[in-house]
Order: sequence, then structure tokens, then C-alpha cells
Amino acid sequence: MRGVAIIGSTGSIGTQALDVVRANRDMFRITALAAHSNADLICRQAIEFEPELVVLYQPDAAARARKMLEGRGIEVLDGERGLIAAAQSDADVVLISLLGIIGLKPTLAAIERRRTVALATKEVIVSAGRLVIERVNSAHARLIPVDSEHSSLFQIIGGRDSSEIAGLILTASGGPFLNRPLSEFASITPEEALRHPSWSMGSKITVDSATLVNKGLEVIEARWFFDIDADGIEVVIHPQSIVHGMVRFTDGSVMAHLSYPDMRVPIAYALSCPQRLDGVVQAVDLSKVGSLEFLPVDHERFPALKLAYDALKSGDGACCALSAADEVAVEAFLNERIGFLDIAGILAEVLNRCRFGELTSTEEVLECDAWARRTASEIIKSRGG
Repeated sequence: MRGVAIIGSTGSIGTQALDVVRANRDMFRITALAAHSNADLICRQAIEFEPELVVLYQPDAAARARKMLEGRGIEVLDGERGLIAAAQSDADVVLISLLGIIGLKPTLAAIERRRTVALATKEVIVSAGRLVIERVNSAHARLIPVDSEHSSLFQIIGGRDSSEIAGLILTASGGPFLNRPLSEFASITPEEALRHPSWSMGSKITVDSATLVNKGLEVIEARWFFDIDADGIEVVIHPQSIVHGMVRFTDGSVMAHLSYPDMRVPIAYALSCPQRLDGVVQAVDLSKVGSLEFLPVDHERFPALKLAYDALKSGDGACCALSAADEVAVEAFLNERIGFLDIAGILAEVLNRCRFGELTSTEEVLECDAWARRTASEIIKSRGG
């Protein structure tokens, strides 16, 4: 039986991971659950799955959980030390799905203990890719991507020699505004941006999908996960969201990974790898799908994608700054302090001011992250937000 720790159990990825565990009780046991502040939900999860440890980053929430779980033999911790303890619990697989750079230290802690790390927190690999990969290599740990696109590429590539690979292709649905007139973009509301046509996700990543920032961050992820330069990573629009990733080989062939859009597929693979679980989702019926459409990216419609490529070519600091500034900008948009079009403009201005280069330590990553957040906030205020 495989022990699983879920760092971010109350979010979209975490709850779906527990769905997978619930359906495969004979294969998995939960060793630890951790979240930011949702005490009610994590306590319900803990009562069902009986982990040894529950962590809530926010101390007040942890105090509530401690009372709710009293007498059940479950330890409750808080803060950063709690997240690290969960990551280093008696687990075979540690799923990291916390939003933002808060997931960095638990990720490094799990790597240090040579756990298999299933990484769903894209900000960790975007902001600290060099550091994470260096630690994985030195510890001989295993890192498995949970993003649907990178999971697809990971499964296609397998143990193939890198000399066979000519390039990677990431697909993007195009989000809710693929066919909306550009003249109407200034009036896009948060409610409209949160209506994704294919995926059910958290609010931040859903807005990122509407701006295509999400795909830009995934380009940066792919660079680190698969050790490939920016020029070897292509993005295409695929409205059906059936093909999640493709690999170009040196002989001119292309191999694709298909499934209906359901995050339980990459989550299940990350938890059970190299095995596959039965019946995670319904198999794709190509006769019912009918046709699959692929389109080039309209960079006037999605200017943020180019910003991500520019950041990747600029270096570690720019990638970290892009990720951190985007969190601030998206939050401001959701709170109606800025408009939809302002998001890309704020990111561009932060990148223009960024002077951070290679990031080789946790401290340098966190310093760059904090600078980018402050700078983005200042820009938003200067725009009246």
C-alpha cells in the first residue's frame, strides 16, 4: 500500500486526489493532509481518511482543527514547520498542490527525504526550477508533473533518449474568450473570466487560462521538467481539450496523449506511477468526438504568452517575477481593482523593471518573489487600483 501526503488537500487538485484515493482504498493510505486555512473541510477529510498528521498553515485555523479532531489521535500542526513535517511524513508520494511560492519549502523538504514528489504547484517550478531540479538530481529523488499537459509529455517521453526528441507541443483551449471580439476585452468581468469552457479549476488558474498566462507558465515548467530550451516548446490552441500534449521526434513523427479533460487522469498517474489505475475516467470515443481542431496562437489576443517566453529567455529572476506578479494582478482583477487588459500590462512592467538573474538558493527565490509582489502592487496603485 502506497502512503500519500497531500499538501493542499482542500483545493481543487487536493480534493480530486482524495477522490482517486477514495476509489482505490486498497492501493493508497493517507499519511498527512495540509491546507492553508479551511479547517472545516480538512477535518472532514481527516475523519474520513485518518491521517497521522493534519496541518493548517494559518495558526487560528489550526487551533480550530485541533479542537475538532480532539481524541482522534491525529496530530495537528501549523505554519511552515507543519507543512515541512507533512512533506516529510511517512509517505511514498507527496502531492504538492498549494497555491503559490508557499509550496517551495515543503517541496524541497520532500525531495530531501527522497520522496516521490507529485508537483501540481506550478509556481514552485516556474520560480525555482533551477533549484528544484538541482535538489532532485543531488538527492536522486523523483519528480512527477501533475499539470495535464506535462503529465502527457512525461508519459509520452518515458525513458526515451533526449536525442530522439525534436520538440514539445503544449495545447491550450483558448479559454472563454477565444472568439470574443478584441474590442470587447476591456469590459471583461471576473465572472466571465471564471467560466472556463473545458476545465473545472480554482479561480486563479481559471483567470490565468483566460489570459493564457497559465500556458506561459507551463512553457517555463516544461523547460525545467524536460530540460529543453524555449525554442523547442510550442503552444497551439486546441478548443476541444482532448489532446493535452504532443512530442515531436527527430524522424518527423509526432506522438500525442488524449483524454477527456479531467484532472483525475494526471493526478491518478502521478500517485500510482509507473502503474495505471483502472477506470479513472471514460475512455475517449473518437467517433463521438468527430474532429480535433488546432489553431495558431493569436498573440494580439493573448500577449501574456509572449511575456512568458521573454521571461524564460531572460532567466530565473524574470520567471519568478512573472509568476509572483501574476498572483497579485489576478487577485486585483478578481477584486475589480483593475481590468482584464491590465493584467498583461502589469506583468510587462514588472518584467521591464526586474534585475534579478540566476536564482540558486531558497533565499534568493523568496527575495525575488517578494520584490515582484511589491512592485506589482505599486503599479496597481499607480493605476488607481
